[in-house]
Amino acid sequence: MMKSTRIIAIRHGETDWNVETRLQGQLDVSLNDKGQWQARRTARALADEVIDAIYTSDLSRARATAQAIADHSNGAARPGVHLQAGLRERGFGRFEGLTYAQIAADWPEDNRRWRQRDPTYAPEGGETLLQLRERVAETVHLLASQHAGEQIVLVAHGGVMDALYRLATQQAIEAPRTWELGNAAINRLLWTPDSLTLVGWSDTRHLEDATLDELSA
Repeated sequence: MMKSTRIIAIRHGETDWNVETRLQGQLDVSLNDKGQWQARRTARALADEVIDAIYTSDLSRARATAQAIADHSNGAARPGVHLQAGLRERGFGRFEGLTYAQIAADWPEDNRRWRQRDPTYAPEGGETLLQLRERVAETVHLLASQHAGEQIVLVAHGGVMDALYRLATQQAIEAPRTWELGNAAINRLLWTPDSLTLVGWSDTRHLEDATLDELSA
């Protein structure tokens, strides 16, 4: 019988650039205070889960979120945190560091193609959506195939979460997004060598349940 791998996929906690609607891409931006709080809450929500390994983008906002999960694990063995560049955010090239408003003002045609989700469009020095999807699909297959019958955590970015949702639901790259990509939301998928399936998406109860604060160390 074909064994599956359970995946918990989490976008990193909030950063100041998220608040400013400034495009981060692959620039290394740290969590803000709220993002660190979100990471701790997510960690507590997952504390009693059996987690066999944690894989994270090597960018610090994801690493810090992943480390919080590892530090709060109550499992028999604390899962290791493994850096995986394949989980990085989409490369946005010359857009990185700019606000959405600046991009719209300085490159209106580029902005139109980006906003309309043109699958073949890449900002100068960046990635297309097709390249992002292929990178995410290959990375998930590589990691999940090593953990048949187990559960792993993937900590990444909004663009990676979007790609995972589309892969699991067979949504077209250019289809408008109707699902949430919230910071520190808990998303669940099931991987087999033949498919990626959506189990649950955008669980944010842990960010709303004040009782978790009572567990704060």
